[in-house]
Amino acid sequence: MTSGLATTELTIANWQYPENIQISFQNIAEFLPTTKVSRGDDAIAKLPFTEMEIGELEVAKVSASEPSMTVRGVINSTNTDGLLVMRNGRVLVEKYYNTMTSLTDHLLMSMSKTVVGTVAGALVGAGKLDVDALVTDYVPSLERSGYAGARVRHLLDMRSGIQFSEEYLDPKAEVRLLEEAIGWTEPSGAIGPIGMYDYLLTLKSKTEHGGPFEYRSCETDVLGWVLEAAGGARMAQLLSEYVWAKIGAQQDLVMGTDQFGTGMYDGGFNATLRDLARLGHLYVNDGVALTGQKVFEPDWIRDTFTATEDQLKAFADSPGDNMMPGGHYRNQIWFPYPKSNVALALGIHGQMIYMNPATKMVCVKLSSWPLPQDASKLFPTIRAFDAIANHLAEQDGR
Repeated sequence: MTSGLATTELTIANWQYPENIQISFQNIAEFLPTTKVSRGDDAIAKLPFTEMEIGELEVAKVSASEPSMTVRGVINSTNTDGLLVMRNGRVLVEKYYNTMTSLTDHLLMSMSKTVVGTVAGALVGAGKLDVDALVTDYVPSLERSGYAGARVRHLLDMRSGIQFSEEYLDPKAEVRLLEEAIGWTEPSGAIGPIGMYDYLLTLKSKTEHGGPFEYRSCETDVLGWVLEAAGGARMAQLLSEYVWAKIGAQQDLVMGTDQFGTGMYDGGFNATLRDLARLGHLYVNDGVALTGQKVFEPDWIRDTFTATEDQLKAFADSPGDNMMPGGHYRNQIWFPYPKSNVALALGIHGQMIYMNPATKMVCVKLSSWPLPQDASKLFPTIRAFDAIANHLAEQDGR
């Protein structure tokens, strides 16, 4: 096992223990099944570096009683493994902590969802995916699941009526049973090692499709299945052909899989800090990569970033408290603010791509929070990146 903080060999039983996360998130392939997603044969997209000092920028407070913080203070207090700030393809900040390096593949957790959403956008542009079609038009076997009657759009925006709990600390929640089904945790006897797709077929509906937003990882897993059917290939090939080989990635992406080779689409992808910045650049540059290659059409960007009243209401009516009043969720991307184009790819334990089209800025932060969710770390991080974006805008106005 790679040297680090973990005190025992990493296994499916212990890799998610708080004391092991810092190491396990950088070494997934050592104890879980994975497959490579090819970066292709084209040249790596260069990332020129112009150092900018951001550490002393003040982070906005949300209340007068909140202590003052700087960007450096936020980064140092949120279990950061890697940080990169890029604007217009030029790196302004790049830092690594703990055991991470520029070559380290780090687990993305649910930032993987945005990667899958990017493939969806590319397939829409290629004329291979209709977001208004029924999911069963692509995967007929879903007719016998709770997804009968759901549309691809419902998956993209997490608005199906499926019963699926995302309570990470509840071992009986569906999100944890899914891990058991794909062999990512020890079997408890509740589900057994049946594989991703067979597990998805067991899910039941609780409400009509198209209702309020509810964050459910299974939506992305079903979306991945639909994309494979629409694109006529397995996800590793689709992701390579339509995205990873176009962005000038420096390394192959590492995709965690179930025991049968099906991708863990909702949270199993692994990539380097720099390649995630290359991916994020698509969303601040109308779908065009640093290589000049188009990954998806500007229409997909407009659809993603333009909130309708229906989307805003669906988000506001969510049964869970998303702590983003006035925000919305579209095409596997979070929008935390009302009337703002700040977009986020988010993953538990502190993974984030912050995308700000107004300043053409992309920030990537990879972390190893002990707890899956921690608002005291998440929202200061968002505000720290806001502070950098505001600083850049002020410089432009001078």
